[in-house]
Amino acid sequence: MVHVPAALQAVVLVLSALLATAVVLTRNTLRQIVVNGVYGLMLVILFVVLQAPDVGLSMLVVSTIAYPLIVLSAIARTRRGRPADESEQE
Repeated sequence: MVHVPAALQAVVLVLSALLATAVVLTRNTLRQIVVNGVYGLMLVILFVVLQAPDVGLSMLVVSTIAYPLIVLSAIARTRRGRPADESEQE
């Protein structure tokens, strides 16, 4: 078993908390998806530092690939039927 310094664990925990706050405070939807992907990568690093690489690999697939694709496709589907300008409806 590899010993990970407590200082590294503390730094990764603080960075993940800061990125979680950044996800919540981001207003633009597309930027929020990108920030959420970066947050997911930070969680992957956190899980590896905490010696849970199997959870980290699962989180890597979910947070950086699956979730952004699902959200972007949902946004595209909801915007597809909507006219570009509200004045076109009249």
